[in-house]
Amino acid sequence: MNNFRPQGFNILPMVTKNLLIINGLVFLASMSFQNIFNYDINTNWGLYYFGSDQFKPIQLITYMFLHGSFNHLFFNMFAFWMFGSAVENYWGAKRFLYYYLATGIGAALIQQLVTYLRIESLSMGVDQQMLQQIIYQGHDILQSGRNYVGDLGSINLLYNIQTIGASGSVFGILLAFGMLFPNSLIYLYFAIPVKAKWLVMGYGAIELYSGIANNPGDNVAHFAHLGGMLFGFILIKYWKKTDNPFNMH
Repeated sequence: MNNFRPQGFNILPMVTKNLLIINGLVFLASMSFQNIFNYDINTNWGLYYFGSDQFKPIQLITYMFLHGSFNHLFFNMFAFWMFGSAVENYWGAKRFLYYYLATGIGAALIQQLVTYLRIESLSMGVDQQMLQQIIYQGHDILQSGRNYVGDLGSINLLYNIQTIGASGSVFGILLAFGMLFPNSLIYLYFAIPVKAKWLVMGYGAIELYSGIANNPGDNVAHFAHLGGMLFGFILIKYWKKTDNPFNMH
């Protein structure tokens, strides 16, 4: 992919800067709305399973601008700034923004698929009337601090716990950085040099293992991360085959 010239260099290019600001402002707004109006933005605009009564199509976009804690926001935005600036400088603003949103939506779709498969697996032998009760009442039960027991409880969590965060897009950006600059050195813990391509492969392997392990105490959407990387890989390969893949008119 070295046949295409970078678009220019800026330590904080336009789209990267604006997305950092938007994510920060949304986080501040979520805290303010919760404290002042008792309105939970994350609960209402996070991504729910498509079979849930709480699901709205717009959540496929809104979820990626929400974060559950300052640490969640900070580490996502730090990685986004670290890798996103270089990728945007190389591609330009329009291509970069399209990629960011596409990988975020792609991550959401993969998360929906994995949730569907897990629900189908858990639902075998479960009373259908109870499933309907979960769909229409399970969210209120969780909001009250209670849940069903056993498989019904697991199904209710899958239906009615929302996914939030920019991690899907961030992992897509990490994948792009590794493909565009595979031999660039990244210093883990500011001390250990690792080539970008090996870092991307390592992160992908860790996410795949963690997703398959499906630890009950793990609330990280590992398959959403992998979904961002998968859609990013497909997009970059597709653009590479077109006549002028890094210009968007």
